[in-house]
Amino acid sequence: MHPSKQALSSVEQVQNLILESADFEDFLNELARYSAHQVAGDGDDALCGITLLRDRKAATIGWSSDSAREVDEIQYSLSQGPCLTAAEEEREVHVPDLFEEDRWGPDYANAVASHGLRSVLSLPFSLQGEAKAALNLYSDVPHKFTEVSAARARGYTREISQALRLAVRFSLHTDSATNLRATLESRTVIDIAVGIVMAQNRCSQETAVRILTDASSHSNVKLRDIAASLVNSVGGAEARTHFEEPGKVQAG
Repeated sequence: MHPSKQALSSVEQVQNLILESADFEDFLNELARYSAHQVAGDGDDALCGITLLRDRKAATIGWSSDSAREVDEIQYSLSQGPCLTAAEEEREVHVPDLFEEDRWGPDYANAVASHGLRSVLSLPFSLQGEAKAALNLYSDVPHKFTEVSAARARGYTREISQALRLAVRFSLHTDSATNLRATLESRTVIDIAVGIVMAQNRCSQETAVRILTDASSHSNVKLRDIAASLVNSVGGAEARTHFEEPGKVQAG
């Protein structure tokens, strides 16, 4: 990295990301990758997602990798989890070890741990407006986020909150908001799929989410694609059950 860039503050770096990004979605993804690097440090493979809450809808609007987006969406399907708590209640949430976590029930912890992750740190941004947001960090190492790294993350989110607030406000009032709205609305497909599985298997919401996430993991297909496939099959001429509760025999 050029020395002059090394000397830039986090705010200046984020402002450069805004100027250099092709569109709002590109900026948010670059911000997530930059955030993972800034908070976790060099040589670390921590995942990062940015959750936005607006009009009672939650979505990951920036992600450092597809895995980060997937584990965020598990929380949205369950309507609970550390990133939602951090954003809604505007407070820091730390999960030292998912194997010892029960605040959001076993389904959340098991689903995220199935992605090979063990610890989570979620911190709220201060957007001071109609939207709320949180920075979500995941690691495959238990107790990864020490007080030192947590303090670094707090300082970082405070530093870039204003830049993110301006970017979100601008995007929601220009044509570039189309991608953001589409991201928020795409969650509907997953919610519908969860409802279908609940009806077909007469199971709880938590069990339905587990069935879909297991199907996604076993088939190596993204959760949103699994959901869309199920919704499309039910809307077709010959609707059939694609996913069954573990232990049940699938109807032919």
